[in-house]
Amino acid sequence: MSTSFENLTVGDMIDGPKFDVSRESIRLFCDGSLDYNPLHLDDDYMKNSFGKTNFGGIIMHGMNNFGLITRMLTDWAYPAGAIQRRLETRWLKPVKPGDTIQPLGVVKSKQSTQKSNWVLIDVLVRNQTGEHVAAGEAMVEFPTSGSIAARAG
Repeated sequence: MSTSFENLTVGDMIDGPKFDVSRESIRLFCDGSLDYNPLHLDDDYMKNSFGKTNFGGIIMHGMNNFGLITRMLTDWAYPAGAIQRRLETRWLKPVKPGDTIQPLGVVKSKQSTQKSNWVLIDVLVRNQTGEHVAAGEAMVEFPTSGSIAARAG
């Protein structure tokens, strides 16, 4: 179901796809990002402590959360002609093989300007137990009536 700026209400929810994290999905992200940090590949290396943190095994790339949030926003916005313009996230908890994560968004505010309609969205990623593993904020630009007519002509 497509949405429109006019029909959005503060508090509206956006659900993203669930993602099953596996050693293979972590390895594929290493290949795609060219980031072969042992944090993501080497269990023996991960037996060590990093400052006051011990992860107890490999962890997923934090940027994978970013990608899932972007997919959620694009799937939601693109059918309405809207474009993600900004995304800021922070990692809250490591994600490990065997976890299932899911992004979601909540419309925080709406604002119209002469040239565009803007939606601010609180975003987060939860794991299978409901813990927040990433959180942040996104901005999506929706076209105005005039810009839609200009594009169509």
